[in-house]
Amino acid sequence: MSQLALLPINIAGEWRLGAGDESHSLYPATGEVVGRLRAPSLADVDEAICKADQAFRTSGWAQKKPHERAAVLQRVAQRIRERAEPLAQLQRLDNGKPISETRALVASAAATFQFFAAACETMEETLTPSRGDFMTMSVYEPMGVVAAITPWNSPIASEAQKLAPALAAGNAVVVKPAEATPLLALELAKICEEAGVPKGIVSVLPGRGSVIGDAITQHPLVKRVSFTGGTATGKHIARIAADKMMPVSLELGGKSATMVLEDADLDHAVNGVLYGIFSSSGESCIAGSRLFVARKLYGAFMERLTAKAAALRVGDPADERTQMGPLISAKHRESIESYVQLGLSEGGRLRTGGHRPEGALYERGYYYRPTILEGLNNNDQICQQEIFGPVLVAMPFDDEEALLAQANDSVYALAAGIWTRDYKAAWRIGRAVQAGTVWINTYKQFSISTPFGGWRDSGLGREKGRLGIQQYMEQKSLYWGLNDAPLAWAN
Repeated sequence: MSQLALLPINIAGEWRLGAGDESHSLYPATGEVVGRLRAPSLADVDEAICKADQAFRTSGWAQKKPHERAAVLQRVAQRIRERAEPLAQLQRLDNGKPISETRALVASAAATFQFFAAACETMEETLTPSRGDFMTMSVYEPMGVVAAITPWNSPIASEAQKLAPALAAGNAVVVKPAEATPLLALELAKICEEAGVPKGIVSVLPGRGSVIGDAITQHPLVKRVSFTGGTATGKHIARIAADKMMPVSLELGGKSATMVLEDADLDHAVNGVLYGIFSSSGESCIAGSRLFVARKLYGAFMERLTAKAAALRVGDPADERTQMGPLISAKHRESIESYVQLGLSEGGRLRTGGHRPEGALYERGYYYRPTILEGLNNNDQICQQEIFGPVLVAMPFDDEEALLAQANDSVYALAAGIWTRDYKAAWRIGRAVQAGTVWINTYKQFSISTPFGGWRDSGLGREKGRLGIQQYMEQKSLYWGLNDAPLAWAN
């Protein structure tokens, strides 16, 4: 498989080989090469952005009526659905997610384009209340060239989440997928092209973030960057943006708290906690990686949780029964192993996991068992640092005040979960916990119609929601003079 032909990349609508370094997409279940390409050179990046700016100004995309752009986005959604299975299988190969999960992500991408088609067609501009002898309006205009920098853990869904509203707004979009997972972005660009997005409006520039990502972010013609990824990289992008006075959306890391109150439904809570941390092999910014359980419930709850975690099916992503596939890379697995060792050195005890699975199936892939640690304090490093893997730290709590103090004691504030039958407690804690998203008696459920983002080191801005289009637009105020007489000032 290492002899696979090099894949062309999309440079402002031109499908050709990049002039930069060669990179590979590896199937995490086997380590085999499933895609080869050359990254763009810095000259390729400049060409793509300059041509995108030209396409924005001359292709007519920005000038189309909203319902005309919406029709194109609807065709993108339809084509994604028509190719759902091949796209799901490709994402399975690109990042090792179980096939059941990649199918759901492809369906999500189609729904995202459909939603923003509707939002585009129905977005209203505002006639604001008059404060004088004039009429005032608030309108929105596309920005120009915007950049979407996406992570490796959910490629097609993340790319759709940025590309759909940016296109709906009338912009040209440069997509920089993660170096490890470029294949879905390239397919999505083909689908956009077939659906009628004008040439040059979409580019896909895979490669290293420190090279290609920086070049895109620093380019003077790029008017906005939407980034999903690590907090350190997000802060780096924010510093570049500050020098350019450029707006950014940053969806960054998390260390989300899941809270199980004494009256929780155990069946719902156990399954929800497991899904929140171990689905996607824990490679998720919203993973519920800190578990707080009411002390009176702690022993019984942890017994059930541990037994079910140990029974999770870790295996071949192509197997319909698999619940956890491999991690993205050998390097990432080593990072997770070092975190587990850190937790043990801080006094933690393993309840389950903490090692690689054994057997012929696992010899070549980057597998790791679902892992639960206890005996730690919330201020220990393993409870404060994002692991981005299948590692849960469990801690008992005594009362609501102590629970909230610990749940909010983190530089991250992306998500949280609450399990209780008491709706008043759910309301109190849901309002008091510091997080951009709070799930109550469920976890890791998403709706494209609901804004998403974090506080503090978990990011800036919001994506999704009906007004998500406006993140990719500039607001403008118009004043219409209605006075019959000239302005009195010069009289």
